[in-house]
Amino acid sequence: MSRDAWNSEQYGRFAAERRQPFLDLLALLHPIPGGHAVDLGCGTGELTRALHERLGLAETLGVDSSPAMLGKSSTYAGKGVRFEAGDITTFAPARTYDLVFSNAALHWVPNHPDLISRLARSLAPNGQFAFQVPANFDHPSHVAAEETAGEEPFRSALAGSAHPRNVLAPEAYAALFDRLGFEDQTVRLQVYGHHLDSREEVVEWVKGSLLTDYEKRLAPAVFSKFLERYRSRLFEKLPDERPFFFTFKRILARASR
Repeated sequence: MSRDAWNSEQYGRFAAERRQPFLDLLALLHPIPGGHAVDLGCGTGELTRALHERLGLAETLGVDSSPAMLGKSSTYAGKGVRFEAGDITTFAPARTYDLVFSNAALHWVPNHPDLISRLARSLAPNGQFAFQVPANFDHPSHVAAEETAGEEPFRSALAGSAHPRNVLAPEAYAALFDRLGFEDQTVRLQVYGHHLDSREEVVEWVKGSLLTDYEKRLAPAVFSKFLERYRSRLFEKLPDERPFFFTFKRILARASR
């Protein structure tokens, strides 16, 4: 069973915290006045609009596979920005772009060496490639999900498949950029610290991101039990502190030829 489990309201509960890595990645880019860009995994399109305006682009295409997210994008469309449904795993446009950009989306796609190589072919000469991906898979919030997925009845319902770890080490992206001929690059691992009201807010955070992968693959009643068991496992690993300091590691990568 698979369905669109993305919920723009749930994801947006921590909009300010999720926005900061985008702003940090954006700060690594050079302006592209009159240029053309694609934003892969654009979500609701709010940040796509910010990207478009900050870099002085003439045209920006936002691509996302979630109807729920794209349903909110009309607010940000127009004046050079448009949106369309699409899958990053098969994205191979006939044209090239001055910027290929992705904020918190590429980690859903497998085989990053092939993925990055394919997306790099969509760049115009002197184009820029930039992406940000979470690298927090060793945090209790992610470990508890994997452990829960390994229990019955969830293991059988998920066909033994937990959420994949597609993200490479930062140095692997740097080496990959070099092999692809990028002469200028910045790759960094950054730890973001978020003061949440309590550890319960960590559950709300991952319900809007990581746990959507499990939700779309489980029947509603089974996912409800999964979430209950996940919360129990997670709270065994996290101190009951108020406020709760939630650390989240991310990789920010930018390269140009």
